Amino acid sequence: MAARALMFQGTGSDVGKSLIIAGLARAYANRGLKVRPFKPQNMSNNAAVTADGGEIGRAQALQARAALVATSVHMNPVLLKPQNEVGAQIVVQGKVVGNSNAREYQAIKAMLMPRVLESFARLKAEADLVLVEGAGSASEINLRANDIANMGFAQAADVPVVLIGDIDRGGVIASLVGTKHVTTPEDAALIRGFIVNRFRGDPALFADGMTEIARLTGWQAFGLVPFFDAARMLPAEDALGLTGKSAPKTGGGKARIAVPILPHVSNFDDLDPLEAEPDVELIRVWPGEALPGDADLVLLLGSKSTISDLAALRKTGFDVDIAAHVRRGGHVLGLCGGYQMLGREITDPRGVEGPASAVKGLGLLDVRTTLSGNKQLMAVNGVTADGITFAGYEMHMGATAGPECARPFATLVDGHNDGAMSANGRVSGTYVHGLFADDGQRAAWLARLGGTAGGFDYEAGVDAVLDQLAVHLEAHIDLDRLLSHAR
Repeated sequence: MAARALMFQGTGSDVGKSLIIAGLARAYANRGLKVRPFKPQNMSNNAAVTADGGEIGRAQALQARAALVATSVHMNPVLLKPQNEVGAQIVVQGKVVGNSNAREYQAIKAMLMPRVLESFARLKAEADLVLVEGAGSASEINLRANDIANMGFAQAADVPVVLIGDIDRGGVIASLVGTKHVTTPEDAALIRGFIVNRFRGDPALFADGMTEIARLTGWQAFGLVPFFDAARMLPAEDALGLTGKSAPKTGGGKARIAVPILPHVSNFDDLDPLEAEPDVELIRVWPGEALPGDADLVLLLGSKSTISDLAALRKTGFDVDIAAHVRRGGHVLGLCGGYQMLGREITDPRGVEGPASAVKGLGLLDVRTTLSGNKQLMAVNGVTADGITFAGYEMHMGATAGPECARPFATLVDGHNDGAMSANGRVSGTYVHGLFADDGQRAAWLARLGGTAGGFDYEAGVDAVLDQLAVHLEAHIDLDRLLSHAR
């Protein structure tokens, strides 16, 4: 029997499409269905390494986990990773194929549709149900020509659509009804109904609102979904997830970790396990603010444009703050692009990130990085210099070498060394992402910083939240009626 499919589009970005699909994937998987997530086109610097050796958006990796299946490059066949000057890096079926600015990409999209449909067909061949996620807003009629992300895909693949609106941001009636107004009759005919997400308060107060949206659009109301607070425990897809995610902690954390937020920050889900620790005060420091003088650790995250972000770091004065932090005896850890910034020099002879250049690093580690077009994508595990095992992944362009690589941050199971450490052990750099999701690593770092780990299993906690989300959606969306519209 051929797989059924249903597409979820939004009235705008960050209305909760990714989260709803994750919850539905777990709910339908728990019912015994073989579920696959699919997003034709994604734009995000938060990516995950797949089981088949490529990369996809982090949201699709979470949805695959929710569906209880391994990740695949076909779950997100087109991934756009914004970077400096050269526009966005284009990843097709897990591999980098080039760069493009926004105007050029509009012409490229039509050539990518066959690859998108190929990946969709592969997933349908192995599933009972494919849950498809749109991108941005379904009402962006200025981008409708050659569209592969929303209605263009839905028409090409003949997939029914459910529209999601976010009541928490306001104007949900206008956004849903307005989408019907600006959408062509052919596209609107594919929309079966709508979901209103992130409701707070008494649902009875919006009953008339749901009725009016249905009357004005002719679409069915599939559900009014209350705000799901535990969503903050799940990895966010894009930079919007960097704001306002923290839950209040009584008494503050004993370990203060400061994180400079730079323009092209990537893989910031490295922060999520630290966020969950009761003994950690995670301080996101935005340009124009100063790094707190009493921080125990300054954590430099990965970057999609390391040279550009290093310039931004200097422009904001973070380099001065970091130098002062080191003089006071504080710890510094650089992850991936952050590791590259800690060295003496970064060279880009082939113009991977823009014009060919060479820039001075922060000089806190005696290493040098050369950027190249070859991307390392792999799951890794090994042991850090303190004897603690770990599992994570690498996702980077460039190679780093120098005297302090003789003092590696970690040794991988294949015998290769990773990263570097200063002589006093207070400045470290590594290419390993996902380090803090490893409970042993997180506990060791917190002990080093004067805190105590909460003693919970982070990965098990993510699965527990996905189960809670599935129950939440079961209670507020008619899943049987929703499924009846998939085809």
